[in-house]
Amino acid sequence: MLPENTGHRHADQAVTIHQPTPLAPYPAAPIVPLTPGGVPSVTSIVLPDGRVLTGYAIDPTRPEPVTAKPLVSRTAVNIALGGIGFGAVCGGLVLLTTFIAALAALVQQLIILAAVIFGGWIAVQVFTATGQSKGATTVNIRKAVIKRNHFHG
Repeated sequence: MLPENTGHRHADQAVTIHQPTPLAPYPAAPIVPLTPGGVPSVTSIVLPDGRVLTGYAIDPTRPEPVTAKPLVSRTAVNIALGGIGFGAVCGGLVLLTTFIAALAALVQQLIILAAVIFGGWIAVQVFTATGQSKGATTVNIRKAVIKRNHFHG
C-alpha cells in the first residue's frame, strides 16, 4: 500500500476563487497646445551616397563646467601639516629633555660648590682655633693631689 499524497486537495475541501477587481480608469492628461517656438524645426541632411536623413535638430547638451581642482589634494595638505606638527612636538621634547639634563647638571654643580665652600669654612675655623684668639679663656690643668679629702692644687 502506498502512502497517501498530501500535496493535493481532496474534492470535499472548499475552494475559494478570487475575482480581480477592475481599477478605476486613469484620467487622461489635459492636452496643452504647444507654442510654435516650442517645436524644433525639421532638418534634412543629404549623405554622400544619396540618402536623405530627416530629423529634428537638437542642440548637444553641454556638460557643466568642471570646477578647477586644486594642484594639491586637501588630504595631502592635512597629512603634511600633521607631519610638520609632529616634527615640532618632537623637537620640543628633545629641547625639554636637554633642558632637564642641563638643569640637573646645574644643581649638581651648585651642590659641589656649596660643599667646597662649606668645607673651606670649616677648615678655616679648625686651623685658626689652634692659635691665640682674642677673648678666649685659657685654662691650664695641672696634676691635682687630693689627700685626706683635702685638695692640694
